[in-house]
Amino acid sequence: MPVLVVSAGFVISIVVLFMIFVEDVGGTQDEEITLTILFNEIVTRPNAGKLLIDNALEILRNETDAEVNVNYLEFKSDNSTRDEIIRLLSNQTPIDIVTLDQIWLGEFAQKGLLTDLTNYTEQQWKRNGQEEWYFQNWEGGKYQSGIYGIWAWTDVRGIWYWKDLLQKAGVDPNLLKTWDGYIDAAKKLNRALRPEGIEGVHLVGAVHSPDLWYPYLWMLGGEILQQKDGHPTKNVYWFPAFNSSEGVKALEFIKSQIDSGIKPQKEHFWGNEFLDRNFSVMIEGSWMPTRAQSIQKSISSQNFEERVGFLPMFPVPNEDNQTSTLMGGWELTIPTTSPHKDLAWKLMTLMLEPNILTPWLVEHRLLPTQVTIGEGESRFNASYSYPYYDEMISAIPFGGARPNIPEYPQIAHYISEALNAVYYGTKNPKEALDDAAAKSALILGW
Repeated sequence: MPVLVVSAGFVISIVVLFMIFVEDVGGTQDEEITLTILFNEIVTRPNAGKLLIDNALEILRNETDAEVNVNYLEFKSDNSTRDEIIRLLSNQTPIDIVTLDQIWLGEFAQKGLLTDLTNYTEQQWKRNGQEEWYFQNWEGGKYQSGIYGIWAWTDVRGIWYWKDLLQKAGVDPNLLKTWDGYIDAAKKLNRALRPEGIEGVHLVGAVHSPDLWYPYLWMLGGEILQQKDGHPTKNVYWFPAFNSSEGVKALEFIKSQIDSGIKPQKEHFWGNEFLDRNFSVMIEGSWMPTRAQSIQKSISSQNFEERVGFLPMFPVPNEDNQTSTLMGGWELTIPTTSPHKDLAWKLMTLMLEPNILTPWLVEHRLLPTQVTIGEGESRFNASYSYPYYDEMISAIPFGGARPNIPEYPQIAHYISEALNAVYYGTKNPKEALDDAAAKSALILGW
């Protein structure tokens, strides 16, 4: 079957063309079933998702009497992608499986666009997701009391540093592990390297800056939202919790970075600025080794660890604190518009089987959400070819996920405003967070 790679703006017309194609060619063949799958682009290779699907499809074909084919559509994730997929499903376009960003799940489920998979997971699946998935990754597929997505792969954030630049400035990498040490290291690095045009420490000041603040909140025991009684229409619902004493303390650490001379960066290039050696230290995602091969041709998988160091953590208030990190990633879902839900579920579960999924994850430098993959024999095999794979895996149990409720994007916007107010000195941490919490409470219906 044909494969197309499309940008979000062209998804609708392409899918419609595919539907017409299927009706014309296969609509009269009772034993031929075509599943349409929308899959996000994987940066390591075009049509990467098709390879995963094909491996699962081969097994599915042996388990069913029908001839099963796949229309594979790949979309790039940009600012319009979410809206385009919502429009497709709202227009009743028949799509059998779609990958969704974890933070979109609640909105899609609330709009009635996703199939509740709870019956499948509890009655028809031989696997126990609550035991076989990392806790946050399994919980991230839930909306209200149902399972609406299976989190298939994830990522983590940690501290990346250039070994030679730290050595030149006389900074021990272990200094980066604590809040006080992190700031001391930044001062030393700035003194030694700013004359050469190199900043000591990168601080995200872009629109997604909350993502790099949440781990400090979590490691102190705070939460972004919490359940609360007495909602005017829903009885029990989410209420802002990020302006707690833990939240204020977490934001005070950001303020202390600003006070020490670290500059917030309004533009963010997902690690390219670090790989270009404009920064000595950067808290960034587990995709850094993959980006290094495309940005820095002199860095290979073999010498990446020789030149670049990695700590699988965010700095902690003191050595007694457990660290945290943020996890992102994509979920496999079945739209309500799917005409072949049972077959789509079978294909999905095959795609999630460790023997099928593991080599695909390793090839494309993606981290597992399943304990059976992350802690199994494949983990040790992958560590030979995947820089810092063991260290990245070790951070997953301490990772947190952003709320997947429909209101979250607006809440994140208010938190971003709070961070900007602290970055540029217009409000103190408590005032900024209280203002953001008040706005968030309103959109949550309180």
